[in-house]
Amino acid sequence: MNQQLVNKILITIGFLFVFRLLAYVPVPGVDTAVIAAFFDTHQADALGLFNMFSGNAVERLSIISLGIMPYITASIIMELLAATFPTLGQMKKERDGMVKYMQIIRYATIAITVVQAVGVSVGLQNMTGKDGSSAVLVDHNTFMLLATVSMLAGTMLIMWIGEQITQSGIGNGVSLIIFAGIVSAVPSAVSQAIVMVNTGAMGFISVLAILALVMVTVLVIIYVELGERRIPVTYAKKTLLQNQNKRVMNYIPIKVNLSGVIPVIFASAILMFPVTVLSSSTNPSVQAIADILSPSNYFFNFLQFLFVVFFAYFYASIVFNAKDIADNLKRQGGFIPGVRPGESTKEFLNTTAGRLTFSGAIYLGLVATLPWVILKAMGVPFFFGGTAVLIVVQVALDTMRRIEAQIYTSKYQTLSAVGL
Repeated sequence: MNQQLVNKILITIGFLFVFRLLAYVPVPGVDTAVIAAFFDTHQADALGLFNMFSGNAVERLSIISLGIMPYITASIIMELLAATFPTLGQMKKERDGMVKYMQIIRYATIAITVVQAVGVSVGLQNMTGKDGSSAVLVDHNTFMLLATVSMLAGTMLIMWIGEQITQSGIGNGVSLIIFAGIVSAVPSAVSQAIVMVNTGAMGFISVLAILALVMVTVLVIIYVELGERRIPVTYAKKTLLQNQNKRVMNYIPIKVNLSGVIPVIFASAILMFPVTVLSSSTNPSVQAIADILSPSNYFFNFLQFLFVVFFAYFYASIVFNAKDIADNLKRQGGFIPGVRPGESTKEFLNTTAGRLTFSGAIYLGLVATLPWVILKAMGVPFFFGGTAVLIVVQVALDTMRRIEAQIYTSKYQTLSAVGL
């Protein structure tokens, strides 16, 4: 392993360590004991899911309680706008335009963070402990200002950490932050399960059922994520002679799941945003809507399935450009056997990718929702659902691929330097 790769791994670990330290820095002016007691009774609803994605930062009301979700929500809005308005879409393709595009996302993140922070601060003002003590220890207006400023600073700091990991570390920074948050909650979930077994609240058979379901889910995810359709490509003899010292790929790989983990993260962000705002209200009608949108409700999982399928198609259409592939193939003198170069190749690639995307979207939707449905039918408490397993496994696989690619690149550079 070369020093450059070691440095990237150490940078990634260092930034993730800073992220975990921030989860223990509370917002000024709150009684963390009251908030922790409140979250003990909300492990299975939207707040529990939001707490899981933040690495238990929400139950401590840390300055990073809102996590990376405002940034993800802003990215979703911009992606939808870019797909709708050609001018904005063209901005993404240009180097200078991409800088402006990312700047707009940052400004949108600030606006979303402020809205969510104000909603959380208003909701906390009505929260009391079992003994009637308030969760807020200072004046309400002062607390709203402190909470908004501190949460905004925390979210912007996380966004910066994610960008630094992507640029200087290994892997996608946003995905790794969510990965670290979920994994950090595993020890507490395991200890809680042990306590429930010891107290008789949950049977040993139920624990085995959860472990078996998690293992099956992990195996299915690995099997599908490594699956791809390889479309054979034939090159003209002249092209092969011109590139005899270079590697010419003789197939086009199309993954079964073209969109990766992004649809699941997008769907979770979209569904958790209104719940976070609605949960701060004491109005019975608003609370009833928040209960319907709770992750412990079938309607939430139905919506999650639909959103995951939608974003799988949406993101696949962005990452897979059949026209560019067909044009590059024609320019290099290659063609798919039985398919005419140009427009016919583009249509063939789009048809193939569409079929794979359908399978990949259904797979993502089922993995994100089916484990919860099974555990719900068995009467087992919801600890570690398919969404968390999916994110953890996919991010781990993607990071491993990037590390392997870095190792192979360093080997090729070494061989090239010695003239081999």
